[in-house]
Amino acid sequence: MEIIDPYLAPKVVGMKENYVDVRARDEQGRNCIIKMQVLNVKGFEKRVLYNACKSYSSQVVEGQSYRLLADVIAVTLTDFVMFKEAPGVVNSFKLRGEEGGLYIDDLQLIFAELPKFNKDETPLSRVLDRWFYFLRHASDLKAVPKTLDTEPALRHALKIANRAGLSQEELDIQEKREMFIRDQRAALTLAWSQGQEQGLKQGREEGREQGEQTARLNIARQLPAAMDDAGMAAATGLGIDVIRQLRR
Repeated sequence: MEIIDPYLAPKVVGMKENYVDVRARDEQGRNCIIKMQVLNVKGFEKRVLYNACKSYSSQVVEGQSYRLLADVIAVTLTDFVMFKEAPGVVNSFKLRGEEGGLYIDDLQLIFAELPKFNKDETPLSRVLDRWFYFLRHASDLKAVPKTLDTEPALRHALKIANRAGLSQEELDIQEKREMFIRDQRAALTLAWSQGQEQGLKQGREEGREQGEQTARLNIARQLPAAMDDAGMAAATGLGIDVIRQLRR
């Protein structure tokens, strides 16, 4: 794999910096988008699809042959469950017909839901399981367990993730980032609960459609002011223009 466009989070973290994107290309010429997502915001699954389609279509410009289009694989690791009905940690999707036949395999979406991974370090025979274990427990590990020590890349990753190697300034930044994420999770949960309750109550009086819009506006008003316009729009389903009007 060759990393071609890493996403680097700034030291001052804002709402939209709760995810990390890395773009890479493998030896077969396939384009890969690797994303790590901490917060489960409204419309996130559409964002993944949009980014994958955009990466696919932007490979050619007007007048070029569509045969130049290379495969795009979007790999998304989440710290929350997206597919409750699917027991597996990894779920993969391609374009298929109603009868199940594959239309084209140029576009593939792969999701790894880390909360579903519950193995301990003993039976980690697969490389993939060892990486999942590392991602779930990296913040608690001070040394690589013996079952993981066979992977040089894991030793390198732990060295990067180990807080013992961080300066006091870096530790403070990391702690503030984690506090920010926890606060956002709590704020989203509370805002949706209160906003839906109030919006549905008003909706009975104003009509369902208007009531749903009222609920979204109530939710937006209760979200932290530090959240950027795009994040607030994704969390509520409101348009960017509406969000900007609310800030005035």
